[in-house]
Order: sequence, then C-alpha cells, then structure tokens
Amino acid sequence: MKKSFLTIIVIAMFVNLFACASLQTQQEQGTAVGAGVGAGVGAVLGQVIGRDTEATLIGAGIGAALGGLAGNQIGRYMDQQERDLRNAVAASDSASISRDQDILRATFKGEAFFDYDKSTLLPGAYTELRRISDVLNQYPQTIIEVGGHTDTRGSEEYNQRLSERRAETIKNELIRNGVLAQRINAVGYGESRPISSDHAMNRRVEITIVPIRQG
Repeated sequence: MKKSFLTIIVIAMFVNLFACASLQTQQEQGTAVGAGVGAGVGAVLGQVIGRDTEATLIGAGIGAALGGLAGNQIGRYMDQQERDLRNAVAASDSASISRDQDILRATFKGEAFFDYDKSTLLPGAYTELRRISDVLNQYPQTIIEVGGHTDTRGSEEYNQRLSERRAETIKNELIRNGVLAQRINAVGYGESRPISSDHAMNRRVEITIVPIRQG
C-alpha cells in the first residue's frame, strides 16, 4: 500500500512538471492551452487504463494537476468540435460521427484502415487520420480513446491482441500528426462489443472524444 501511494505521488509530481513545461511551450507558440485531464474525467480514464483503484487515483491526480473546461463552456466547445469533425469526414464513405450528450465518437470501417488480419495502416488511412488529427489539435481540452474492434472469426485471444495492435497503430499516427500523447488512451476490445451480425461492421475503429472538466 505504501509503495502504491508513493508511486501515485511520484507520477503526480512528474505530470505537474510536464504540465508547466507544456504550458510554457504552448504560450510561446501562441496555441490554445488545456491539454490536461480534469479530475473527474481523469479518474474515469484511470479505470479504463488500469481497471483498479490505484489507476483511478493516478487518473484523478493527473486531472487535479492539469485542469480543464468550466461546465458552462463544455456544450459550445463540443458543438464546435462536432461541426468540424463532421466537415472533416464529410467526403468519406468509411466514417461516421455520433454524439451522446457531450461525448463525441468517430467510427471508421476497419477495411478503410487495415487489410484483413493486419495492423499496418493502408495508404488511404493516413489522409483520414490527418483530417481527424487537425480537428483534435484545434480542441486540446479533450481526452481521446482509440478503440479497436474485431469480428468473431478467429479465437477470442487472437482477436484481442489484433485489436490492441490496431489501436496502438492509430494512436501512434495521431501522435505523429501532433496530438499530445498524454491525451490518448489506446484500448483493444477484440470481439467483445459487436454492433451487428455483419462481420464487416464489427471490424471497426472508434475514436471517442471526452471533454475535460474542471474540478
């Protein structure tokens, strides 16, 4: 227990130092500030990452260190981001945008990003991810989950690993496009979250965008 608590303290101190450096850099570049994780959302992110109490505490500590949006700013902020996301994928046959309250989700058909049973991006995927990255960079006060999903063909264990590799591949491409790494969590869901009886529809990538709240 003492070791776990010490780990949390060390991580919180590191994040606080990183936040100060990041803030100074962004001010020098004249960019928007707010790439941190709000305490409440940070706690949720901790559960997603670690699915245990210690990870939740770490997530909350990150949120307390970095801050976020005031409640009355969130609706308009996400409205604007939704508009820009829809414009970014308007010409795409493989993407759709949905919204649940203040949470946005961009869903991409798996075959638009990957060949069957592969985790290497197809050439056309780079253009799609560049468009999405441009929008994410305009709205830094959000955190992002990249979720990989497969169909049920093959073993459950194999599909889990494939979905994890695909999620990491997309996360790395977003980072290469300038999205801050600490905003992104890559998660492989394997075959555990089907949305259809159609295998092709279940092979998908979901980029979920959550606003960072103050406090």
